[in-house]
Amino acid sequence: MAEQLDQPLSEGRSRRLRWARPRRTTRSDTSGRVAEAIARFSGTPTFLIWLTVFVALWMAWNSWGPGPLRFDKAELGFTALTLMLSLQASYSAPLILLAQNRQDDRDRVTAEQDRQRAERNLEDTEFLTREIASLRYAMNDVATRDFVRSELRGMLEEILAEERRTREQIHDERGEERRDGRRSEARAPGAEPPAGGSSGSQD
Repeated sequence: MAEQLDQPLSEGRSRRLRWARPRRTTRSDTSGRVAEAIARFSGTPTFLIWLTVFVALWMAWNSWGPGPLRFDKAELGFTALTLMLSLQASYSAPLILLAQNRQDDRDRVTAEQDRQRAERNLEDTEFLTREIASLRYAMNDVATRDFVRSELRGMLEEILAEERRTREQIHDERGEERRDGRRSEARAPGAEPPAGGSSGSQD
C-alpha cells in the first residue's frame, strides 16, 4: 500500500479526480441559477399577464366553444385547469425557497468577506502603529501617549467609517433582494399559505 501511495496517479484516474467535484458543483450551481430565474420570472408582471390571458382563453373556449371540441367542461368546474394551477402553485413555492436559500448563501459569503476585511484593517492599523512608533524612536523622538492615542483614534475612525459604509451598502442590497423575494412570493398565482400558522414559523 505504501508503494502505491508513493507512485503517481495514472492519467485517467487523475483526470477523473480533477473533474469529478467541479462537475457536481457546476451542475448544482446551474440548477440553482435556473430555479432562481424561474422564481424571479414568476413574480414579474409579464408572467401574470400571460397567465391571465391563458386562463381567460381556457375558460372562454370551454364555456362557449364548439361542444365536441371542449376538453374541460365548465359544468365540472374546469377540473383540468384547477389541476394545472394547483401544480403551478405547488412548484412555485419550492422555487421561491430555493431562490431565498441562494440569497442566504450570498449573504453568508458577504458577511465572511466583511469579517476578513475588518481583520485585515485591524492588522494594517497595528502595523502602521508599530511603524510610527519605530520611526519616532529612530529619530530620537519618543511618541507620547497622547500622540499615539490621537493617531489610533484617527485610524479607528477611518476604519469605522469605511465599515459603516460597507454595512450600509450591504444592508441596502439585502433589502432590495428581500423585497424582490417578497414580491415574487406575493405575486405567485394560486399560492396558498401553509396550514398551522405560517406566520409563526416566519417569525
